[in-house]
Amino acid sequence: MSESKVIITLKNNGPIRVEGAEFEIRDASGQAFDLGGRTAVSLCRCAASKKQPFCDGSHGECKFSCEVSAYALPPKATPA
Repeated sequence: MSESKVIITLKNNGPIRVEGAEFEIRDASGQAFDLGGRTAVSLCRCAASKKQPFCDGSHGECKFSCEVSAYALPPKATPA
C-alpha cells in the first residue's frame, strides 16, 4: 500500500476498514474525531456498535450479514 493512499475495505459480514497514512473522520458538524495517531480504524456497518461510528465487534452478536463484491459504477453524469 502506498504511504499516502487511503484504502477502504468492506469486510464481509463486518465493518468498513479504513487504512492509510493520512485520513480524517468527521462528524456531521465537521468536527474531526481524535484517532489517537491510528493509521487504521474500523467503522460500524451493522448499527449495533456502542462506540459509533467505530466498530466494537457487535456485528458478531447481532448476526449482521452483508457480503459485498466490487463492481463498476455507471459513468458520472455530465451537467446539461
